[in-house]
Amino acid sequence: MTFLKKYKEAVASALFLMGALVIEHGVSFSGQKYIYIALYGLSYLSVGASVWMKAFKSIKNGTIFSEFLLMGIATVGAFAIGEYAEGVAVMLFYMVGEYAQHGAVHRAKSSIKALINQQPDVATVERGGSAKEVHPSEVEIGDIIRVKPGEKVPLDGDLLTDKGSFNTAALTGESKPIMLEAGQEVWAGAINQQKPVRVKVTSAYEDTKLSNILRMVQEASRRKAPTQRFMTRFAKVYTPVVVWMAVALTFVPYLFVESYVFQDWFYRALIFLVVSCPCGLVISIPLGYFGGIGAASRNGILFKGSDFLDQLRKMKTLFMDKTGTMTEGSFEVQEVRPMNGYDSDELIRLAASLEQQSTHPIAKAILNQAGSQKLYPVENQHEVSGKGLKGTVNQKEIVVGNLDLLKKFDIQLAADGFDDPYTYVHVAEDGTHVGTICIADRIKADSKQAIEHLHELGVSDLVMLSGDNQQVVDHVARKLGLDRAYGSLLPEDKYNQVKQALNPSQTVGFIGDGVNDAPVITLADVGIAMGGIGSDATVETADVVIQTDQPSKIPLAIEIAHFTHRVVWQNIGFALGVKVGVMVLAVLGMANMWGAIFADVGVALLAIANAIRIQHKYSDAGFRLFATSTAEQEVANEPDRCCEV
Repeated sequence: MTFLKKYKEAVASALFLMGALVIEHGVSFSGQKYIYIALYGLSYLSVGASVWMKAFKSIKNGTIFSEFLLMGIATVGAFAIGEYAEGVAVMLFYMVGEYAQHGAVHRAKSSIKALINQQPDVATVERGGSAKEVHPSEVEIGDIIRVKPGEKVPLDGDLLTDKGSFNTAALTGESKPIMLEAGQEVWAGAINQQKPVRVKVTSAYEDTKLSNILRMVQEASRRKAPTQRFMTRFAKVYTPVVVWMAVALTFVPYLFVESYVFQDWFYRALIFLVVSCPCGLVISIPLGYFGGIGAASRNGILFKGSDFLDQLRKMKTLFMDKTGTMTEGSFEVQEVRPMNGYDSDELIRLAASLEQQSTHPIAKAILNQAGSQKLYPVENQHEVSGKGLKGTVNQKEIVVGNLDLLKKFDIQLAADGFDDPYTYVHVAEDGTHVGTICIADRIKADSKQAIEHLHELGVSDLVMLSGDNQQVVDHVARKLGLDRAYGSLLPEDKYNQVKQALNPSQTVGFIGDGVNDAPVITLADVGIAMGGIGSDATVETADVVIQTDQPSKIPLAIEIAHFTHRVVWQNIGFALGVKVGVMVLAVLGMANMWGAIFADVGVALLAIANAIRIQHKYSDAGFRLFATSTAEQEVANEPDRCCEV
């Protein structure tokens, strides 16, 4: 019953058509012609009425030569010369093609609908000593919500329960549940798996990660790739041209053909019109791009427009941040080297006092090392961009930062031995170096495989830009196999490096995660953000967002872009080739209306089926991990002495 209700026009038309064919060819009686013509008319009106309404609406809006008018003229013309069955068949199969197109678009949007379905409509909030169920939009930042096992987290927040296991597959494309500890961020849409948890809300309903994902993917469908824009312009010119060519095909032969028969040439012109309808070609191209965007979103990769699929495919140079992008950004203090009478605990306490307001990963590592120590109050504190911090503690001037910061204030190192590829945080008191904290980061497990895959995909110049010292950056670059690496860069230095590389003849990309990366991401032809740990400013300005923070998603995104491009141009070549071929045959009188139907509807259906392949091919890509050998895994898990100060 659902099928009959959904496709009632086509079903009714098909039934009337079968009845008309039976009466026309199966029986003989008085008044037979009037009955089967009436049935053909009812069959035609069942599917043709809506097409003609669209044609008139299009004319009213200023577009005279639309695909609807083409179908209308061709089918009415077929009736005019007595080809009733063919006239109905053209309109019926055109409607079938429309159904197929709508179904394919619906399928392409399934990933977005799946995300929408992940957005809970109930939140259990603690108020007045009891739990109350409300819509998530009524929950305020700072409220505490409860989430039972099997329920979706309704809002972003910090986990209050000691531990929790969450399924984030709908958000990141990663099937493996993640374990979070108290204080870590949990996203709206994640499914609580083990035990009841309490979450302190940190984002309003409209600002959650899930809401941002929905908005970005939905906006992406409205941004057209150059191929789409070209086909839209092409169709506006192409359609009126073929209409006038059909008119010429009907009447011009009268001037050159001795045995001119109007009905024959009019029939050829009708076939010409049916074949020339660009609807299948026009729909299959955006459908291909939308399929690429949908496939990427299911794998935790968000494209903010189909034009960025094309840009990413052409990318030859990729600049990348290091900390949090190619490395984990989870730093640990490896060694404390006190000097000039300080001990390790006091040195950590002093550094942590200045870092206590910072959200930088290195600051967090120092604060974690300080533990429960009571920190000093700091006066006159200010940041020296890209170098560190300066402030007053107990009436003494304290400097905490990298070697460039010490040089800025003419402070000499009290000892040597700072040649290993660690990140060094130096501490000075009243102009005297009193100790150094050595911090290490880890290269992400899939970074090396991602770099190798990027080279295989034709990204020929992979460059690391980092604020860390050159020795650390070189160390990471060697392990990853990068082409170039630059360290000791300030945010403006990164910006200038990318600006100098911009060239109309090639596409330049940049991937980063920190708020200081936002200007560079905006500048690059393709800005890519690590969306999981990245700042809101970075995610907002990026063209592509990697939700899982996995570098291996970058080559996967390029693969999807390449495959989408191939499918789109396969559709263009196939559709135009068949249409032009049948149009030539129509002019020569070697094609009939049934051939025209295949060249229009059949080609459209095949092009749509080809576009759907994108979604099938990458439907489970998010659940395939990049394989690593045991040796590679050991290297990946080894603490890497790298990060940015």
